[in-house]
Amino acid sequence: MNPAIKFFRIGVASCGIAAGGAEVRSMLESASSVPVIGVGCIGHCYAEPIVEAVLNDGTSVFYSEVKATEKAISNIIELGEANRFEIPAVRKSKELVKVLALAGKIDPVNFDDYIKNGGYEGLKKALTMKPEEVVNEVKIAGLRGRGGGGFPTGNKWGFLAAKQADEKIVVCNADEGDPGAFMDRALMESVPHQVLEGMLIAAYATGATRLFIYCRAEYPLAIKNISSAIAQIYEHKLNVFSDRELEIVIKEGAGAFVCGEETALIASLEGRRGQPRFRPPFPTDSGYKGFPTMINNVETFGNVPLILREGGAAFASVGTEGSKGTKIFALAGDLKFPGLVEVPMGTTLNEIVFDIGGADRSVVKAVQTGGPSGGCIPVELFDTPVDYDSLRALGAIMGSGGMIVVGNDRCMVETARYFLDFTHKESCGKCTFCRVGTMRMFEILERITAGEGTEEDLAMLEDLGPKIKAGSLCGLGQTAPNPVLATLRFYRKEYEEHVREHRCTALQCNAFVDLALEQDKCVKCKLCIKTCPVGAIGDNFVIDNEKCTRCNSCADVCPKGAIKRVAKGTK
Repeated sequence: MNPAIKFFRIGVASCGIAAGGAEVRSMLESASSVPVIGVGCIGHCYAEPIVEAVLNDGTSVFYSEVKATEKAISNIIELGEANRFEIPAVRKSKELVKVLALAGKIDPVNFDDYIKNGGYEGLKKALTMKPEEVVNEVKIAGLRGRGGGGFPTGNKWGFLAAKQADEKIVVCNADEGDPGAFMDRALMESVPHQVLEGMLIAAYATGATRLFIYCRAEYPLAIKNISSAIAQIYEHKLNVFSDRELEIVIKEGAGAFVCGEETALIASLEGRRGQPRFRPPFPTDSGYKGFPTMINNVETFGNVPLILREGGAAFASVGTEGSKGTKIFALAGDLKFPGLVEVPMGTTLNEIVFDIGGADRSVVKAVQTGGPSGGCIPVELFDTPVDYDSLRALGAIMGSGGMIVVGNDRCMVETARYFLDFTHKESCGKCTFCRVGTMRMFEILERITAGEGTEEDLAMLEDLGPKIKAGSLCGLGQTAPNPVLATLRFYRKEYEEHVREHRCTALQCNAFVDLALEQDKCVKCKLCIKTCPVGAIGDNFVIDNEKCTRCNSCADVCPKGAIKRVAKGTK
């Protein structure tokens, strides 16, 4: 063991565990003579499992993609050179890590760790203020809901604070139904006390009597860590104010996307089917069991302790007009460094995708912001600042923070079909426009990608989209057409190629594609023949495209890259 090492940190949030972090931790604990601390996600999910060796002089050495082998562990405890990892300098210069500052730095369920790093200082300060002063501080900060709607948080708190009722409810929406979005999960796994501190501050400011955390059951580690943190709050009586004692309840949801909408969430919280209802009355007037109820998402509550600690004005000094503070994004898709990133509001897409995400400028076509209900923004518009109003002007949304980079080899018609496949299935079925309209849009996209589309189909998509948005009760239906409308706006040529020329330039839609085997590259290894599930490749190494299902398994196993997708009919 190198004597310079003080202790180790290893990421054992979901991303770290999925990459083998638990096994690495076990081996490191067995081999190490210094403490090994399990921590949350530091955002660099592409590099997991990550081990940080914290040295006696206060510096650190990071190791990435660590394997659970004696050689890898020995290399780390001796501070060897193999697998050393440095955060790219350009990322450090573009990020502003505030909400995630303690993620990956503290033991998530160690109460003392959180306290030593400023934990509950925001609550302590709030308790020296009048409730209305706390609400005003959040208004000064300009914090807007990070769950997608972007409603001013301070205003919502003020609505609940003004109500007189026997019970008032504060709910943390931790459903996080967007595929590819994992900001809320990471916060609950990595800094559960920070989320709960924000909720306690909200309860004091609004006079709430009960707190709920609505979390999807697919997040077992988040639920485990939040449960541990709640027990510690009870132990230290942080849930006890002068006039009331707060009950904190975790409600495990079944993972319905529509329950991200607040009235559908309330229905599920009450044990009913998750469906939205007409508003008014708004939840702050009549919510859970008829009591005034306020709902914010995980990231929103995670910002609140920072606002109280540094002051609303200081918080508002970061960001743009109308979009204050930082925002956490989950980067995925065609880029080098997928994971979590936290940047000031107003950071451009260029900076996020290329400087931070490490995407290759020559191969990027677009970015999808806001999850499956967001809009695709072409690379030509990547100088757009990422804030609520700028994205909305392009037909996109901030959403909860999902951001998927789309490469040149992706078909935008297929991309829209892919997202509609998700959203139409997630419709609760209550609204006719959402239930039927999204299905019709999906069917049209299916026809177009299958080579059966018509000019009338394009007109129908443009007609249906705005009507579905206008005729739906909740955010699911109101945003589901966005991927189609945005791709029609910016990539209409691709739709027209599919319909008029029966061609998919990206060679992604199977109806317009054949597979070809380049004989001069083939080494006759027969891996393609053995792999093909339908026997479409003969002993002469020629592909029968009448039999071929375009599953691409042959191309995937070919060691020489001799099998390619080509335009249908290509010789």
